[in-house]
Amino acid sequence: MEMHARVAVIGAGQAGLSAAHHLLRRGLGRDALVVCDANPGPGGAWRHRWPTLTLSTVNGVHDLPGMPFAEVLGAGQDPLSVPAAEAVPRYYSAYEEREGIAVRRPVRAHCVSDGGGGVGGAFRVEATGPDGPLVIHAAGLVNATGSWERPFIPHYPGAERFRGRQMHTKDYRGPEELAGRRVVVVGGGISAVDILTEVSAVADTLWVTRTPPRFSDEPFTPEVGRRAVARVEDRVRRGLPPGSVVSVTGIPWNPRYREAEERGALARRPMFTSITEDGVRWGGQQEEQRADVIVWATGFRSSLDHLAPLRLRGPGGGITMTGRLATQVQGRPRLHLVGYGPSASTIGANRAGRAVAAELLDALSVDTGGRGSGE
Repeated sequence: MEMHARVAVIGAGQAGLSAAHHLLRRGLGRDALVVCDANPGPGGAWRHRWPTLTLSTVNGVHDLPGMPFAEVLGAGQDPLSVPAAEAVPRYYSAYEEREGIAVRRPVRAHCVSDGGGGVGGAFRVEATGPDGPLVIHAAGLVNATGSWERPFIPHYPGAERFRGRQMHTKDYRGPEELAGRRVVVVGGGISAVDILTEVSAVADTLWVTRTPPRFSDEPFTPEVGRRAVARVEDRVRRGLPPGSVVSVTGIPWNPRYREAEERGALARRPMFTSITEDGVRWGGQQEEQRADVIVWATGFRSSLDHLAPLRLRGPGGGITMTGRLATQVQGRPRLHLVGYGPSASTIGANRAGRAVAAELLDALSVDTGGRGSGE
């Protein structure tokens, strides 16, 4: 099956929905926009978060443009106690319906290349949909695939010999399955601390990080978020990998973390040097700690493998970005990456959506003699 569009949006999480909203608001015809998403339903990566992750333990879920998050929460319901895996998909679903964004799903893009002729023809998106192979030809492309599909686990000597269980944040479903075990949690970010806080209440835990974690008493305000976004933006404009937002914001204290600290669960150890059959070892001291489970809360990498045919990565290891909010790939004004770099947070994605729509439609208008909004 083949489709033609002025603009294709790959991914319908916060970034993709924000971009689609602003494209439609700026006059792009609905029949000129194709939005596809790999998930079977709304919610993006939030659909897959563990059940005990609530809105109180995430670093802020920003409202999508034109619709407050609070509208989808039930009357009298404490918004901070709602599981994120339920609330966010509900919100995105209501948003798609209200905005009239017809998301095609499940559609998984696996190859994007420079298109030849055809209508628009700038990009050829090869995908698999519910009815089989699908090819989308689009003059402009917004990639909003996030990072959930690319969990990162660093290699340590001996990992293949470990007789226990190794799991990533993506695999974590709650503390119950780890109750009574000896668990090593690896990672210095918010997900690591969330998991550690829960699991340490029902299991014997050990926390290891590559660098000392930095906790902060400063609440995660919009200003804190903006500072973090600015730091990441500087990196991607120089063609460097985006880096971690937590390295800028720190880990904000909350009552759950304080309680875990009082129990001694946040007593961090430096990173081990190797993994043995029965645990982890620090080479210099030849000290070994037994472990039944290693939880790798070591983050994700941007899901951009399908863009490999476009050869976007430079010598710095990242993709050099330009444009008002660093969403536009340098040298490719009709290709925007949202959910990458400074637009990876929900507040960053919202701000980026407006800039993407303006810049992309302007580029299409120049290329097509003024026909930037429709077929």
